[in-house]
Parts: sequence; C-alpha cells; structure tokens
Amino acid sequence: MFTSVKTTVTTMKVEQLTINSRRYEERLATLAAIGQIGETGVCRPALSSLEKEAFLVAKGWMEEAGMTVRIDHFGNLIGRYEGTDSEAPVLMIGSHLDSQPYGGRYDGTAGVLAGIEVVATLKEQGIVPHRSIEVVSFCDEEGWRFNRGLFGSRGLIGKLDEDDLARTDEAGVTREEALRQFGCDPAQFAQSHYKEGSIYAFLELHIEQGPVLEAKQLPIGIVSGISGPLWWTVTLEGFAGHAGSVPMNMRRDALLGASELIVALNTIVKQEHEAPTVGTVGHVKVFPNSRNIIAEKVEFTIDLRDIEQRRRDRYERQMRQEMERVCRSHGLTYHIREDTNSEPRYCSPEIKRIMHEESEKMGLSLPELMSGPFHDALTMSYVCDYGMIFVRCQDGISHNPKEFATTHDLALGTELLYKTMLQMVKRP
Repeated sequence: MFTSVKTTVTTMKVEQLTINSRRYEERLATLAAIGQIGETGVCRPALSSLEKEAFLVAKGWMEEAGMTVRIDHFGNLIGRYEGTDSEAPVLMIGSHLDSQPYGGRYDGTAGVLAGIEVVATLKEQGIVPHRSIEVVSFCDEEGWRFNRGLFGSRGLIGKLDEDDLARTDEAGVTREEALRQFGCDPAQFAQSHYKEGSIYAFLELHIEQGPVLEAKQLPIGIVSGISGPLWWTVTLEGFAGHAGSVPMNMRRDALLGASELIVALNTIVKQEHEAPTVGTVGHVKVFPNSRNIIAEKVEFTIDLRDIEQRRRDRYERQMRQEMERVCRSHGLTYHIREDTNSEPRYCSPEIKRIMHEESEKMGLSLPELMSGPFHDALTMSYVCDYGMIFVRCQDGISHNPKEFATTHDLALGTELLYKTMLQMVKRP
C-alpha cells in the first residue's frame, strides 16, 4: 500500500514558506461557500450553475496571477502563464472544482487552488519560466452526475466514449445539453484537443482520502501510482408479482439476486487480507419499487479497483461467474455495461526524485503511497509523465462533509508543488 521510510516531523513554519498560505486559506473558504450544504459540506455538480460560479471566481484569481484564461468546449477551465518558449510543451497542473452530492470542501478544490497559488507565487517572485504553465480545473472528474467521470481530461486528450454525450443525469438532462447550457459546443471539440507531445508533464495536489499519512504522522506524501478502476452498471431482470401470493420457490426476484451479488463482491475482494483491492456497490435502482411487489428489475453499480492488474482481472472473472450462478438460481437475466476500465498507472520516477529532493530541503522525509481513488492524473498519464502530492486528511475521510485538512498541511503540500514546478519549468 505504501513504502515505509524513515519519517521526520517538519520544523518549517507556514510563515517560512514561499507560497502565501493565508491567501490560499481565504480562497478555499470562498469556494466552499459556493454550493455549501450544512456547515462544512459542498454539493457542486459538474456543468451546473454552481460550478460555473466557482469557475468565474477562480478565473479572476488566475487572471490576477498573470494567466490568460478560457473555458474550452469540454467544460475545462484553463489558465495559461506564458514562458519564454511559447512553443515548448507545457507543464500542466490541475484538479477539479466539481464535487460529490454529499462532499467536502477539499476534494479537487485543494489542487486547483494549489495550482493557482504556485503561479501567483512565481509571478510575485519575478520568475519567468522556460516553458509555459497551464492550470486546469477539469470538467466532471467525479462522475456522479452522468455516471462516468474524468470527462474533461479524457476529452482534452481525445479519449471520449461514443455514449459520453448521450448519458443522462437523474433529471433526464444529457451531458450534451448540460455542456451547451454551460456555454460549450460539442461540435467544436476538435478545437480543444491537445496535440500529441504538447504536454510536457502533469502535476496534481490532492487530499489523500485515506488514513496512511495520518497514521505515519506526516503532513504530506508522494504518490507512487493510481489503482486501476473498473466500473460496471449491472441490470438484473426477473418478473414482478404480488408479494403476498407468489410462493417463495416460484419467484424471480431481481432484488434478491442483486443482494446476493453485492455480498459476493464483498467476499471476492477480501480474499487476500493484505491486498489493497476494494469493491463497492454505491447506487441501486429498483423497479417497480413498491413494498408489496416482487422486484422485476434492479440496476446497480459496481466499482472494483486494484493496483495489480492481474488480480483485478481474476476478481472480475469470479464476479462474472457469480453473476451466471445467481441468475440461473433465480431465473434472472443480466446485462453488464462497462462504464470505466483503466489499468493501474505509475508516477514518473524522475518527478518523484525531484519531489523527494525538494521535500528533504523542507525538512521532510516522505513516504510513497498508492492512490486507491482515481484522479485526472490517471487520464493524463496516457500522454505525459505525471506526479502527485497527497495531503493528510483527518481520519482519512473524504466524499463526506466531515472531510478536513489543516491549512498547515495544505500549505506544505503547495510549497512542495511550487518547488517541484520550479525544477521542471527551468529545464529545456
């Protein structure tokens, strides 16, 4: 799960950092108020008026930092800080501003603000980079609104699926309709593609969303790779009947079948006790959804992730076998729609080396750890080298209003991002 290293506690204070932690903190609070739910939660759907509001606020900060800003046709917010060689492949830094429906204020937002902050600091220090820097808030990283994430980053590198635009949200709005309402034109996608070789490398800062850094009592860590996610939408169909009159041994109960498969998934992924494999069913729809009618149709999602491709493939085969068995047992039919299928992707050894060197100068000896959650960095890894910095989050909580990271830890992560960026933009 993570590489064990000798750890030291930093003595560097926030006041000693190059970046402006107070400005970062204030901006984080400003964005947290857009789509706020309760005292600490955020619901900011992709391609919504709330995300547009957040984009406009972030756009102003990008312009203050000396960037030219645009929203491309995939719904990505992109700020560009020119280098001395405008033709050189760009260093891209990014994350996302959309949230989960019951999310926190740090997921994604911390990384976008870190990108803006390092460019603002660069400008204040009077440093002109060799290569240009682009800070991006990618469209629909989370994937909950249209049940398929990483849309903006996939679009940017030409990796969209045929059904991406036709996908609908719970209100029946298609992604294409949402894009047009956002001010984008899917007919102009080609204008927003990046040419092969035009991106030098990609950097992302993100809260860990797990408990490793907290357990090691360290504020930040260096990511070694991202687990490969497999997403399915499964549909089981049986036959509806009266709950009071159909004998148990004559039923074709789709919900009973789904329940057995949910338990089966949990059993399969726990076969190897120390393995980081995870499996989740997070969304279920039942038809006709009445207390006294046997369920005729059930649709549910499966999220299977692992850092080891062979093990994930083996578990996928076992899950398919269980589906066959359960459906035969209960007289059901099934259909699997594959929504996402990405292999594990590993971070650049060279970028990790730079991060280790710069963190040592900050008084930190940092662990390397895997990312179970996927990020836009996963998509970008197909076209360039990438590196990621994780920031400790309290109790490992994320995708929850209780998600929390201290300003101190976020500032240290942003400082490391700044120092890493400096090393990468001065190289021809």
